[in-house]
Amino acid sequence: MPLAYVQELNPLPVGGYTVVSTAVAGLPVLVLFYLLVGRRWLASWAGCAGAVVAVLLAWLVYGMAPEMAGAAFGYGAAFGLMPIGWTVFAAMLLYNVTVETGQFTVIRRSIGGLSTDARVQAVLIGFAFGAFMEGAAGAGSPVAICGAMLVGLGVPPFRAAVICLIANTSPVCYGGLGVPIITLATSSGVSADRISIMCGHQLPILSCLIPLYMVKCMCTWRQTLAIWPALVVGGGSFAAFQFFFATAHAYGLVPIWQLTDIGGGLFSLAALALFLKFVWKPRDEWRFPEGVPSAERQPPVRPGARGADAPRPDPLSEHAKEEVEHLFGTAPAAHPEAPLTVRTVAVAWAPWILMALCLVGSGVVRHLEGKKGAALDLFGLKTYYDVEVPGLHQRVQRADRLVPPGTTDEDKREKAVFRFNWLTAPGTPVAVAALISMVLLRMARAQVAAVCRNTAWQMRVPIPTIAFMLGLSYVTKFAGMDATLGVAFAATGVLYPFFAAVLGWLGVFLTGTDAGSNALFGGLQKITATEVWNAHHAGALSELTLEQAQVLICTANSTGGVMGKMIDAQSICVATAGTNQVGKEADIFKAVIGHSLFLASIVGLLTALQAFVPPFTLMVPK
Repeated sequence: MPLAYVQELNPLPVGGYTVVSTAVAGLPVLVLFYLLVGRRWLASWAGCAGAVVAVLLAWLVYGMAPEMAGAAFGYGAAFGLMPIGWTVFAAMLLYNVTVETGQFTVIRRSIGGLSTDARVQAVLIGFAFGAFMEGAAGAGSPVAICGAMLVGLGVPPFRAAVICLIANTSPVCYGGLGVPIITLATSSGVSADRISIMCGHQLPILSCLIPLYMVKCMCTWRQTLAIWPALVVGGGSFAAFQFFFATAHAYGLVPIWQLTDIGGGLFSLAALALFLKFVWKPRDEWRFPEGVPSAERQPPVRPGARGADAPRPDPLSEHAKEEVEHLFGTAPAAHPEAPLTVRTVAVAWAPWILMALCLVGSGVVRHLEGKKGAALDLFGLKTYYDVEVPGLHQRVQRADRLVPPGTTDEDKREKAVFRFNWLTAPGTPVAVAALISMVLLRMARAQVAAVCRNTAWQMRVPIPTIAFMLGLSYVTKFAGMDATLGVAFAATGVLYPFFAAVLGWLGVFLTGTDAGSNALFGGLQKITATEVWNAHHAGALSELTLEQAQVLICTANSTGGVMGKMIDAQSICVATAGTNQVGKEADIFKAVIGHSLFLASIVGLLTALQAFVPPFTLMVPK
């Protein structure tokens, strides 16, 4: 195909410097920041505005033909819809099936009765069950549902919100069946399987720390260490299974990393429940004192309250309240007061077990595709189809600075091939599990219709947001804007591995999701990693190959980003809505911002150790 566009890293040189070009390349992100944080727009509308700005800059500043910029946006948006949007939709569909049939109420009751100690409840519900919810549904469900459960068990609402926001960190990379990792692989071009292995070499360390950290935020050090056996079993069991699920394919097993949060959360729940029943119990049961601080006793200020001091309605808070209402559903359990039995609990968990089996089957198909190196034939259909994007595929040439010496002219060109993996996209096996569950749970047609309507309503913001964010990302990638920013960030030199995690943290604070941050900065992180490695591979980065440096830096965007999840506007609004504290968003933000910065710094330091210091460098997959 004829070459149509050559990337220019410095389209606006002023005195030979790149300052103006860098500022212009960062405008889409600045627009996002202003609209999301300053104007409190919904993420979908802000993403749309950011994408429009990116297309205009690609055309008017970088000289890319508008039809090519539009094709790049469509290419990214298509990836946002399939497989990412489809996966998010299917996960929420299955969750809504369990809510509509009352099975989720059974699950909540079975977990809530495992312990009466508030510290242990925080580990069981806030951490382990929250990880399961993050993996199964995502979209703010852990903070809302687990927060409400803790409040129902006697935890002060304000403290419950803070606990659940801190807990909902290390599982986020695998939230919604691994959507953040899929997104990062899509935007950066690094293999999702390798990213998962790198996550499996970082996150388990944090998963051992988070339960201790969140319980310490509830009580004194002495009271925290009094339940150290529960912390070791709860956090350690989750970390062990997180490592296993995330890295199983590195040892020749079927790729099952989409099940990391679900499997790890279930195993942690089961291990801690058995440990509490047969091995150990807290010596002294600890509960929150009756008199809680006045800030926690005061009723929340609700949007719409009358009077001169009533705040203006906040679109994000209103949206969060609607989402929480849909998360809890309206269908009560068939027998809410009936005693729990092994059979009723097994039936409640059956849809999730079905989902796990279907995902394992999908992993087998992907494994066979990898061995064959091509799509499989299935009753006359291929398991995936590759479609070249018209007007874009191999018509964009990367800037010479980004191309290694000796690269052929063909390899300098950017490929634009959309893979329609209709069978192995995680959403397909999950949707199959949801359909089977509808039959097994004997749902009426009206219930099925209600579940589909509810799911479509819940996805009206997340799916367009993902599509717009990936569309924006692909425009900046093909136009060369992310390369301009990457070269500028590379000026931080050997400090960049630390700042890579901080940039991911900023991206989640900005976009509200780890997937959004990965879509926004995945390509930039890979380019910056390449620039830093080229400058320092003979010195500080001598222990890593270029591919290892790219995997480490790109993964840091996601693992560092999860620590920003507790301070993004969406999570805080969902937390306040789930614990009935609408109007206290600023108080909760102040309570968690310090924890967020501290934990993000830990990820940054861990990334730096793995970049420079043996034997930590051995943790980076080859």
